[in-house]
Amino acid sequence: MEIPVIDFSKLEGEDRSATMALLHRACEKWGFFMIENHGIDTNLMDNVKQLVIQHYEANMKQRFYESELPMSLEKKESISNTDWESTFFLWHRPSSNIYEIEGLSKDLCKAVDGYIDQLIKLAENLSELMCENLGLEKSYIKEAFSGSQGPSVGTKVAIYPQCPRPELVRGLREHTDAGGIILLLQDEKVPGLEFFKDGHWVKIPPSKNNRIFVNTGDQIEILSNGMYKSIQHRVMAEKDGNRLSIATFYNPAGEAIISPASKLLYPCHLRFQDYLNLYSKTKFAEKGPRFESAKTLANGH
Repeated sequence: MEIPVIDFSKLEGEDRSATMALLHRACEKWGFFMIENHGIDTNLMDNVKQLVIQHYEANMKQRFYESELPMSLEKKESISNTDWESTFFLWHRPSSNIYEIEGLSKDLCKAVDGYIDQLIKLAENLSELMCENLGLEKSYIKEAFSGSQGPSVGTKVAIYPQCPRPELVRGLREHTDAGGIILLLQDEKVPGLEFFKDGHWVKIPPSKNNRIFVNTGDQIEILSNGMYKSIQHRVMAEKDGNRLSIATFYNPAGEAIISPASKLLYPCHLRFQDYLNLYSKTKFAEKGPRFESAKTLANGH
């Protein structure tokens, strides 16, 4: 099963229509895809990954392996309520906490800030493309996600450490993401991420050439009235090597009120005779405008 790959360099020129159609199918049928030629500085991406790994080795690795979780595995106990991961979380928008996290080097903070500035532009571009495919105003998602200070953006930085007994524990248990658009900078060598599609778990390969892996969260499914999907996924613990995951969440602000876009809703609470009257006048016209007129009737206009 081949995961959709969206080449952003094809959004200009004669391939735009086919690329937009591929993006729409990926959001509608898969709920996850990869982006290449996204415009983010790949040297900066490599630097972020390298500095995160250095931080893990110096500040997190020993503490993780001395915790209760590895000790439970030594006793050959199956673990169902804890994840085999070493993590920290960064907030970027509306305000940043990156310089408040203990032990982060200035180089790492600076590199992450530069990467996030570029990634937010990609997230907003992607949200506009989704809106175009959904027939919404291009700023609809951004405006729906915005509180008084705009959307919320944060990053979960995770290492899924080498695991001696991967059959006893998950790297990260099965879940969907609560928020909006998730953009993942992940390991180039170590696998583990899996998404559930058509009754099967699909193994997501490591990202070559700094592709960004994207999945859509619960709020995109709600806003799109179910057209775009939020898909269950998990991370498997791995015996061979540590897996790096830098997942950035382009989310609604805490005070944002999310509901299906009215343009994507079917008419409801409409008297059938009123619909028949409308239908008799528009039978041989397009159905979409008839449904829009029916919404107006249902609202009492």
